[in-house]
Amino acid sequence: MNNFATFTKLPPLSLLRHLSSCFENTCLQVQSHSVNWWIYLEEGKIAYATHSIEPFDRLERHLRRLSVQIPALTSEIRVQLRMMFEPDSQRLSDKTVEDTQESISPTQPSDYQAICWLVTQKYLNPTQAAVLIQELVKEVIESFLLIKKGTYEFHKHLILSPKICRLDADKLLSFSQDRLQSWHNFNPQITSPFQRPYLWINTKTQVQKISEVQPNLLNWMKGFSLRHLAVIMNQDELQLARSLYPHIQSGAILLHEPDPPFDKLPKTDILLYKTPTKVRQRNIKEVADTTNLKETLPQTNTKQKQAVPLPKQKLPVNKVTIAPVTQLASPPTEKVEKEIKPSKIKAAPPAETLPPQKVYKIVSVDDSPVMLKEISRFLEDESFSVVTIDNPLKAVMSIIRHQPDLILLDLNMEGIDGYELCRIIRNNSKFKNTPIVMVTGSKGFVDKVKARLVGASGYLTKPFTRADLLKMVFMHLT
Repeated sequence: MNNFATFTKLPPLSLLRHLSSCFENTCLQVQSHSVNWWIYLEEGKIAYATHSIEPFDRLERHLRRLSVQIPALTSEIRVQLRMMFEPDSQRLSDKTVEDTQESISPTQPSDYQAICWLVTQKYLNPTQAAVLIQELVKEVIESFLLIKKGTYEFHKHLILSPKICRLDADKLLSFSQDRLQSWHNFNPQITSPFQRPYLWINTKTQVQKISEVQPNLLNWMKGFSLRHLAVIMNQDELQLARSLYPHIQSGAILLHEPDPPFDKLPKTDILLYKTPTKVRQRNIKEVADTTNLKETLPQTNTKQKQAVPLPKQKLPVNKVTIAPVTQLASPPTEKVEKEIKPSKIKAAPPAETLPPQKVYKIVSVDDSPVMLKEISRFLEDESFSVVTIDNPLKAVMSIIRHQPDLILLDLNMEGIDGYELCRIIRNNSKFKNTPIVMVTGSKGFVDKVKARLVGASGYLTKPFTRADLLKMVFMHLT
């Protein structure tokens, strides 16, 4: 039976600690300021956690981090994953729901199902999937602990299937507390990892000082949040915030508020406890039970929902280690728990080896001047170089002349549609690897399949926000 209640002041930390001590299988669903959190607990451990704000953006960021060590997680695979599983901001067509309901239960998070697919297709092994889930859960729990008010609901019989891992709740909560304490120390200058830094005092001295943090940073921090910048730089986000903090305090860097919908997430101005504890090591070890995925993961039939079959790539030798720990005293039949150590992220190359700063050039092809103007406004505010083309029949020659880093193609145009134009562009060897994003008002699954068949790299559905467009740019250009 599900239990439902309302509250005026939710103590998230105490609530999770209490639930983990009960050793029950339950899903806690919490809603606060139009954001939903789902935390799955099994036998006192956390099996997964997610929230409703851009779950696939979160998954994309953590997959990009893993791709440093797992070459199989290519950009093409990550785009394909989103096209297959991301529910277009809950705008799935009826046909798509029919096509996917066999493998994606409505009670299971779509991002979790996407991770399971990566394992069944052998892009991730079970240990790597467990590390990925661990990092995703950490981020979600951090935001969950900041909730002040909301409503909650317990789903007693809602459990994840198949199972990948179970994480120690106490260690996760301790780690999250320490991270939030570190973020709180940046208040009031920094109140969210999704704030976007901009250069405000543009002097030669300031430019030189900020460039010492990372030579390309000034180019990158024109629209991306602190959290996204950390992924681009392959750096811990707290370390990045610490590097930029003196420049923010001096006024050289201005922080803009988070773009929607990230502005709905709680701010870090809440102090979880009065007496700061000693900050634990950032690479805290989480204890987890991993299951034998060969036995528990179904062999998913991907023919119905897979856009275009991509060649499987052989995974490198596993760099994520599992070290056995002491077996629990009781009950004697309980499995030996295993400790998942987050893999070490490779350090960024020395400054002298990094390429010079680059302003990305984007070509937008659309027969609507209004749409071209709107796209230009979204992108030029972020200092991208934007070329607009309103005559699709002349687009190919213009694209060859400008040599863009990314191409935006409207799907429905007079004279030639986006499918044919994409096919022509792809036939030119110069643009074999150039990202081409289809822009369309159509939400059908069939259209996405056709876009993949002609070589499109992504699919942007109208109407889209500035954040949606920047997210697509982030996926393909950085």
